[in-house]
Amino acid sequence: MDKTTSLTPQAFEVLINQATELPFSGAYNQHTEQGSYLCRRCGLSLFRSDTKFLSSCGWPSFDDEITGAIKRLPDSDGRRTEIRCQRCDAHLGHVFHGEDLTAKNLRHCVNSLAIDFVNSTTITDSEEAIVAGGCFWGVEYYLKRLPGVVKTEVGYIGDTTPNPTYQSVCQGCTQFLEGVRILYDKELIDYQSVIKHFFETHDPTQTNGQGPDIGLQYLSAVFCFNDAQSRIVQQLIDELTFQGLKVATQVNSMFPFWPAELSHQDYYDKKKSTPYCHTYTKRFK
Repeated sequence: MDKTTSLTPQAFEVLINQATELPFSGAYNQHTEQGSYLCRRCGLSLFRSDTKFLSSCGWPSFDDEITGAIKRLPDSDGRRTEIRCQRCDAHLGHVFHGEDLTAKNLRHCVNSLAIDFVNSTTITDSEEAIVAGGCFWGVEYYLKRLPGVVKTEVGYIGDTTPNPTYQSVCQGCTQFLEGVRILYDKELIDYQSVIKHFFETHDPTQTNGQGPDIGLQYLSAVFCFNDAQSRIVQQLIDELTFQGLKVATQVNSMFPFWPAELSHQDYYDKKKSTPYCHTYTKRFK
C-alpha cells in the first residue's frame, strides 16, 4: 500500500525528497519501547526494537535491519550511503560503519518521520485505514482494541490548511474532521473487518455530528487510499442500506493526516474512563 497521499508536507520531504529532520527533534530518538518500526510510506517492517540503541547522534539508531527490508545506495554527496525501503523506495536515512558504538559496528541513522512504531515484535507487514466518526477519542478507544490492530493515532484530515490545531478545528475555522489512523497486521485482520468495526462503534446515520458532539469536525467519513478500499466501504454501506439504515458516512479520497497534540492521543486510556458518545452496536452478521 502506498500511503504517500496521507503524508504531511514534512514527512513528504523526508520520504520522497530525501530531506533530513532536525537532530533531536524526532519522536523516536529516545524511544525504548518493545516492538517494531515500519516504513511510514508503505507499512513494511524495517527494524525491531532489540536492534535500537541510543547513539546520541540526534536520530533513531539501529545496528541491524530486518533481512531484505533495506536497500543501500551511494548518497548524492559522494561520501555517505543512503538507506531506502526495499519495497517502496522511501528515503529513510543513512548507514554508517566503523564507529564502534555497538558490537555490530553498524548504525542505521533513521528519520523519525520515515517510520511508524507499533507494539508488535513479530509483524512483517501492515496496512492502514483512516476514518472519522465523531470525537476521535471515542473512535480510537474502540478501534485500538480490535485484535490485529497494532497502532492508532488521532488527528485531523479533510482540509489542505497546514498545521491544524485542536483549537482551530473545534472553532470551525477549517474543514478538518477529527480522524483516526489505524495500522493493522495484515496477517491477522483485513480492511473490511476494520471498517465493519468502525460502522459498529458509531452511528453512521447521524448527519450533523456524533451523539451530543455537533459540528463539521464530527461527521462520519472514511478516507480511502485506493479504489479497492473505496469498493469495500461502499459494499458495507450497501449492506447497511439494505437493512434500512440511511447511511450518512462520506467516502472520500485521501488527504494529508495531521497528528493531533499528544494530550489527545490514547485519551480515554490516560483518563482511565470510557467514551460518553460512542457505544458498540452489532450491525453485521
